Amino acid sequence: MKISYEFFPPKTDEQRAQLDRTAAALKAYGPEFASVTFGAGGSTLSYTGETVQRLADAHGLNAVPHLSCMGGTREEIRQLLEQYKAQGRTRIIALRGDLPSGMARAGDMHYAADLVRFIKAEYGDSFEITVACYPEFHPQAEDAESDIARFAEKAALGASSAITQYFYNADAYFRFVDDVRRRGITIPIIPGIMPISNFSQIRRFSQMCGAEIPRWMSQRMLAYGDDAASIREFAADCVAGMCRRLLDGGAGELHFYTLNLAKPTEAVLSRLR
Repeated sequence: MKISYEFFPPKTDEQRAQLDRTAAALKAYGPEFASVTFGAGGSTLSYTGETVQRLADAHGLNAVPHLSCMGGTREEIRQLLEQYKAQGRTRIIALRGDLPSGMARAGDMHYAADLVRFIKAEYGDSFEITVACYPEFHPQAEDAESDIARFAEKAALGASSAITQYFYNADAYFRFVDDVRRRGITIPIIPGIMPISNFSQIRRFSQMCGAEIPRWMSQRMLAYGDDAASIREFAADCVAGMCRRLLDGGAGELHFYTLNLAKPTEAVLSRLR
């Protein structure tokens, strides 16, 4: 079973210590790589490269930076790519992202496909490019077909793999894979897995990003009330069960959105092993 993780860049000493503890604990499971987000609204731009370097140097992880094109100029993006190339990074997760806080203009590139095209034109095969996809479809997509068409464009431009938005319905993933395979898209599609430690937080996240929490699962969570321990156990059972279905159904790798916490991901991995 291949796994990978996503972390976000810490901004305080306390957050850095938390990330170090989490990285040290999760490293024991032998991840293929650990990605570092570009930050909500681009706000942690200056921290992504530092975090990538720390995960590589201090923890020996294959650290992979996210790169968002929204709000940036071509020259700014080129500088970041040069920085990552100098660090020895060979993989980029290329995303559209959100408009950085306080910025009025969208930048030189408006879509992730523009960023994939730019990286390929400027750097050829120096970077392996991973992109995002949405089994339950992007919340801003006009419809399912247009969303799949945008994903197909990124694959045609040179993306070599994709990581999905998190979901809790394995059938949504399988249907999405079937749909894109019928279009001739053969790149690996890695399921994004969000372990649950705080149900209220995940419910808010899901409302914003369009990830559906099955009603039966939500109602069971609500029934536990303030019993946090029972919620965590039930959630880990549910997520691990979905992961088993994904692996049995042909998913070759799982990508865990850790939120810089070790225990929720460990609870799922321990059930899988």
